[in-house]
Amino acid sequence: MSILHWVVLSPFLYTLLIPIAYKLMKKVHTGWFILPLPILLFIYFCSNIGATSNLQAKTESIAWIPSLGIDFSVKLDGLGMLFSLLISGIGALVILYSIYYLDKNKEKINQFYVYLLLFMGAMLGVVLSDNLIALYMFWEITSISSFLLIGFWNNRSNSRYGAIKSMAITVFGGLSLLAGIILLYIMTGSFTISEIITIVQQESIISHPLFILAMICILLGAFTKSAQFPFHIWLPDAMEAPTPVSSYLHSATMVKAGIYLVARLSPVFAVSGYWIWIVSLVGIITLLYGSFFAVKQVDLKGLLAYSTISQLGMIMSLLGIGAAGAHYNNDSVYYVATAAAVFHLVNHATFKGSLFMMVGIVDHETGTRDIRRLGGLMKIMPITFAIALIGSLSMAGIPPFNGFLSKEMFFASMLNIREFNMFQLDTWGVLLPIIAWIGSIFTFVYSMILVFKTFTGRYQPEKLSTKPHEAPMGMLISPIVLVSLVLVFGLFPGLLANTILSPAITSIYGGGVYDLHIYHWHGFKPELFMTIGVIVFGTILYLTVRKWAVIYQSIPVIWNSIYDKLFGETENLFSRMTNRYMTGSLRTYLFYIFTFFILILSYTLFAKDGFTIDTLRLAPIGGYEVVLSLVLVVSAISILFSKSRLTSIILLGAVGYTVSLFYVVFRAPDLALTQLVIETVSVALFLLCFYHLPRNARKKESIPFKLSNAVISVLVGLVIMLIAIASYSTKLFDSISQYYVENTYLKAAGENMVNVILVDFRGFDTLFEIAVLSIAAIGIYSMITLRMGGKKNENK
Repeated sequence: MSILHWVVLSPFLYTLLIPIAYKLMKKVHTGWFILPLPILLFIYFCSNIGATSNLQAKTESIAWIPSLGIDFSVKLDGLGMLFSLLISGIGALVILYSIYYLDKNKEKINQFYVYLLLFMGAMLGVVLSDNLIALYMFWEITSISSFLLIGFWNNRSNSRYGAIKSMAITVFGGLSLLAGIILLYIMTGSFTISEIITIVQQESIISHPLFILAMICILLGAFTKSAQFPFHIWLPDAMEAPTPVSSYLHSATMVKAGIYLVARLSPVFAVSGYWIWIVSLVGIITLLYGSFFAVKQVDLKGLLAYSTISQLGMIMSLLGIGAAGAHYNNDSVYYVATAAAVFHLVNHATFKGSLFMMVGIVDHETGTRDIRRLGGLMKIMPITFAIALIGSLSMAGIPPFNGFLSKEMFFASMLNIREFNMFQLDTWGVLLPIIAWIGSIFTFVYSMILVFKTFTGRYQPEKLSTKPHEAPMGMLISPIVLVSLVLVFGLFPGLLANTILSPAITSIYGGGVYDLHIYHWHGFKPELFMTIGVIVFGTILYLTVRKWAVIYQSIPVIWNSIYDKLFGETENLFSRMTNRYMTGSLRTYLFYIFTFFILILSYTLFAKDGFTIDTLRLAPIGGYEVVLSLVLVVSAISILFSKSRLTSIILLGAVGYTVSLFYVVFRAPDLALTQLVIETVSVALFLLCFYHLPRNARKKESIPFKLSNAVISVLVGLVIMLIAIASYSTKLFDSISQYYVENTYLKAAGENMVNVILVDFRGFDTLFEIAVLSIAAIGIYSMITLRMGGKKNENK
């Protein structure tokens, strides 16, 4: 494997060392053991910036399932570099922050860091995979690991609810994504992303009947992961996770996975107006919805959750406009919109990550996140206030911070849609810039609420559970670094323009190197007046928020209710279904199993015309076979009429020993010996088990029940007999037995053919069987240990 493969797998491998480190470093926080990994990953990616900035993508591949065209292919290009830097860089800051946020004596930090590294590795796998099946595998690992992280405090009902909700919605989207991937493979014949893009450029697939369905399935996966309306409802409930998790998952990583997917697959689907309209409209509606409802939140993390929804909608709408520019070969519009999208990806990660950490500090030092109980903390927590101020002003789009630059580019992109026939401003297209502007006004309002309602106004110590004070420097380092980047990228955007942003733009749609220039001053253009309007109207709305906020009381919030109703009804339905067949009766379970067994196999056998009889190759039946068959049949039938457990066990043993005699007659001594050993052990175990079972009185059973048992038994035997006859009579391939005869000694140096087959030719089968038995043994041992421990506690 290449270095790039090891980079992707390193977080997964590192998790294996965490339990050891946790045991050995009892006096040291486990986070210090974890921190070097993301730092080294960040350094590795930084060392490759020169190559990606020159459009030199690093691609490595190893065979995984070559027969299906599935390889573990990784590709580091401009877009992958952008996301990898965010994943590793902010991951390092989050881990540093968590060392001071999570108490190693009170929290299960070993589990926390296992989950966090699993998530980090999964995100790297998503953004670096060049094979859609590998991408999907990592995509689902992000859902599982985020479920574990969100529900980390599993003793809290809200944490469990948020974890289940996020997993239910994102896994639904993941399954939809898988369907879209399969449909895309049917259309192009490839799972490799770069090959698919090349195929689409050479021959159009827009006329394919599966094109629209594949597009919808993939967008469902992207929208659910990136919390787009109406799938946004999982994100606010995910705020029950520890703040380091919220800062990482919901500002720089998980919610950006859907953004990445749309950006990566835009060259495939941007030829369709449906893609452009859906992505643009869903994004702009999400922007307005998230920003509007963020204002009503009284929990600081709840406010940030809705602000994240809003910001993600903004990025998604920019990708839609950029796709329109690419569709119409309009470099100016495509370039500005796509540049704004990738630039705001970075900006949002910096200011939102710092704001989440700031909220965590406020919660950690005051004991609450309720805005109604906060206020007047500016003098008590001046550094935290400075972090909140810079981050909030950047989120509001105020100069000279980086959020202002990408917000200006956002307005410019929305105004440039007039160049497209599909987005004429004299028709419905005018709604896009209007909604963008209104959403930005509410963004300004909730940004002001976040900082000023928390740090200014009247100090209310009587409403706080602890006496607030400034956080320790270790907890402040990470948000300080992030707000410093907010200021640096705002004042010197050229640091990112042609090293990170331009290669990312090029890697989406291809083409040459774009010379990207980002300025604070572009003259008196419409976007400048839109920004002035945002500040003016936003200030008015903020100052009068108590007067107009009553409108929220008359607006029903139905989406959570729909989810709860749908989830609850589905759970009840399947609970009722389960209770119908999970009766606790083994006979009932076997009745269901054998009934489906009979129906499915017999239907397949005859519907597919698979039943044939060929008696030409049958060996003659001798006297021994007749006698043994009679013994076998009589023993089996006698079990049904036995009234004693001991008699039943003896008869069952007779059946097994008779089968072993068949092996002797057919000259298979190895099988005969194996059968004898297994049968002896089975009979002994049965006798031991039945000896300890209670002596229940035999209940009278109705004749219909016995008849149903008899019918099922006869039909199962009949179906198995017909399948055996048909399989023997139908020889589609030459027997493999001669191969084993010729190669047992030559290739495996063994004289016992059966042993060689088990150990060499089918070694993996045997290995996996041993593994299954070992896992079962461990499980049984654990259950017995827990049971014995429970009894000891009861005795105490």
